[in-house]
Amino acid sequence: MGAIERGGMEAVPVWLRERRTGVGRPAERSRAEVTAAAIALADREGLAAVSMRRVAAELGTGAASLYRYVDSRDDLLDLMTDEVAAGYQLPAPGGPWLPGLLAVCRQGRELMRRHGWLPELVLTRSALGPHGTDLLEHVLAVLAGHPAEVSRKLETFAVMNTLTAALVLSELNGGSAAHQRQGAYLAHAIEAGRHPHLTAALTGGPLVPAPRFADTVSRVLVGLLGE
Repeated sequence: MGAIERGGMEAVPVWLRERRTGVGRPAERSRAEVTAAAIALADREGLAAVSMRRVAAELGTGAASLYRYVDSRDDLLDLMTDEVAAGYQLPAPGGPWLPGLLAVCRQGRELMRRHGWLPELVLTRSALGPHGTDLLEHVLAVLAGHPAEVSRKLETFAVMNTLTAALVLSELNGGSAAHQRQGAYLAHAIEAGRHPHLTAALTGGPLVPAPRFADTVSRVLVGLLGE
């Protein structure tokens, strides 16, 4: 047990850890309340605002008390990501697999647009909690009749999440200062004349509008799993 206390608990997902209790003190909050407060804070002020101290302040308590529910900010981020996944509507699978997977991706897109901090976590953290596991089960059920190997189906689930997050991040940053700076630098690169292929691509005629979300995701999924 000593080895676990010195760091082994980091290998145990937060959902499998027992909440700490203070001697003689009843619990003031639940883990769900802590998670909800963190999500509300991130929705208002962005992911950078989420710290143990700030979430504790949202709950009207001290930062030290939060450690009765989570061990670290990383735990809190994992809980937040999984709690948002509770928002998926997962009907009984039926019909062709591609529309079923697209329905999941569309829901993911809406959830990520609603919680603008979520794409970053999906792209940088691989936590899979109770609600995420339900989502994985649903995707595997949609693909139950598909002849692909299990490893390819699991890869598809991962690609669905990361591709959706990347596309939403691009949508959310479309009018940002960073996006404008990128455009300004590309204009400079074209004027410098050292990138003929780039120049031809961007100046050779009217740009074709970017494909719709569903079109992009469909092409990737068909590439992974076939028609």
